[in-house]
Amino acid sequence: MKKILLPAIVILSAIIILIRLFYLQIIDDSLKIKSDNNAIKIAYDFPERGYIYDRNSKLLVANQPSYDIMVIPREIKELDTVQLCQLLKVDMNYFKNKLEKATVYSPRLPSVFLPQLTKLEYAAFQEKIRKFKGFYIQKRFLRDYQIAYAPNVFGYIKQVNEAQINKNPYYKSGDLIGVQGVEQEYEEILRGVKGVKYYQKDRFNRIIGSYKDGKYDTIPIQGRDLTLTLDAELQKYGEELMINKRGGIVAIEPKTGEILALISAPSYDPALLVGKDRSKNYTALYYDSIAKPLYDRSLLAEYPPGSPFKILTGLIGLQEEVIDENTGFICRHGFSYGRGAFMKCHDSGISILHNGIYRSCNTYFANVFKKTIDKYKDPSYSVDNWNRHLQSFGLGNYLGYDLPIGRKGRIPSSSLYEKFYPNGGWRSNTIISNSIGQGEIDVTPMQLANMMAAVANEGYYYTPHIVKKIKNFQIDKKFTTRHQTSVDKQYFKPVIEGLYDVYNVGTASTLKVKDLAICGKTGTAENFAKINGVRTQLTDHSIFVAFAPKDNPKIAIAVLVENGYWGNRWAGPIATLMIEKYINNEITRTDLEKKMLNGSLQAEYAKVISGKPFSINH
Repeated sequence: MKKILLPAIVILSAIIILIRLFYLQIIDDSLKIKSDNNAIKIAYDFPERGYIYDRNSKLLVANQPSYDIMVIPREIKELDTVQLCQLLKVDMNYFKNKLEKATVYSPRLPSVFLPQLTKLEYAAFQEKIRKFKGFYIQKRFLRDYQIAYAPNVFGYIKQVNEAQINKNPYYKSGDLIGVQGVEQEYEEILRGVKGVKYYQKDRFNRIIGSYKDGKYDTIPIQGRDLTLTLDAELQKYGEELMINKRGGIVAIEPKTGEILALISAPSYDPALLVGKDRSKNYTALYYDSIAKPLYDRSLLAEYPPGSPFKILTGLIGLQEEVIDENTGFICRHGFSYGRGAFMKCHDSGISILHNGIYRSCNTYFANVFKKTIDKYKDPSYSVDNWNRHLQSFGLGNYLGYDLPIGRKGRIPSSSLYEKFYPNGGWRSNTIISNSIGQGEIDVTPMQLANMMAAVANEGYYYTPHIVKKIKNFQIDKKFTTRHQTSVDKQYFKPVIEGLYDVYNVGTASTLKVKDLAICGKTGTAENFAKINGVRTQLTDHSIFVAFAPKDNPKIAIAVLVENGYWGNRWAGPIATLMIEKYINNEITRTDLEKKMLNGSLQAEYAKVISGKPFSINH
């Protein structure tokens, strides 16, 4: 049997190999045309990228034709370089540099010589192209922005680099690829599929017709259109309110997790990154290390949440049953937590959950936090239990939204404190600053907005996402999967009542809008930065979180204005105006609108350079 088996395997393998070779060489000659064959010319036909619309079907991003001059070094014959350079308005150094790079890439394959000609430049070169063997024009499509805002949402497109070509064989030199925003996240859907045409050449290198009568030719397939969850008018309004300010705004529809606005300030016109000046404009934006317009503060910036965090301190206290809604603590303008250690508070008297929220009493929430951590004998267990509750609201996580950038923030666990205090001895009083959103806690505006969506929904949220619909394509199911927090629904109602009275009788009472029930929370967060190597306290950040209406909420929002003093000075008015704009489609608080549109914090930001004193403890 063994004597027969081995020869049989050898004979069978040989037969399979011969059949495969016959198929590849005789029947299927597609591999032949994919090689650098002198007799075959391959030409690509580029599709339009998918269009981008907002949630109300407003066209945001379309396409415009662009013309690149391509070069195949091996095919250059009897070239009048002086005439070519004059026609294209480039110098000899440019010519030599581009030709050298193209030759290194491949003498036989096309490379971009001069990108993105205007229609007039294209027409002028097209008339004389026959004189310049080895050069030809490749039509592509660039983005045509219908609006002058939301660049952080869209991202941009640029030519692929060598690393991207090596990583993905779909891309060739000169191809365009999405970078940042939805252009990057949904690149494969937006880009479409290139069409390919094969031409037969004679022995004089002249095209004599289609290869095999076009048997292998394919037509381009346009990219799929995207419908974003974004409300374009709300996005525009929010960016206008943030002119001459720095910070981030995120607005979410609580019942779906759809992102209504995603604002990073300062911003810029996305059209700056289109056309011949793209590289120059990008360089200017990139090297603005002070304003950082390319830095998406809504997704990347991590800040102490300040007083909005008290919402979670209260909810966790209720869930852990260390308090109920009537538990009271006496406030004498602060909370003493050790010898010489005193947390100041602007409040006084007896605070319970309700007035503790709308008066933002530090003492009340410090006591709640202390009771939460002291519930268990082991502070390490208590902190990790507290951490677990917070993570259920999406804090300390990347959240999984459909944008390519983000930060996870920081929610401390016991391991952090064991590192700080290797010999032990830490307890609730040691980390009491966490109770009011300071201490070791950092969050992004996206996480704050998602937290408020969970509160608005009384205990659940959907993963935030920016794409609502894709033409002929199903969006990821994770965006329709409900995430339940670890806090029971029954505990949200008393907290929401307190948030509602923040607008009626509390810290945001000056921001009320007639006949609009808004639930909100003001916040002021300490702000530190290194200046000349020295840790320096700057003017506090202004923070505000809210949702509305109180019943059946349609929008949850987080606004953070850097160096904005206290919560209801800048962030609160901006949040209120955006809520009224979205729900009522009109503004009645024109006094707030005028102040926000005309207001500026540039003088505050200039203090970093000028050395003028910052405003502390407002």
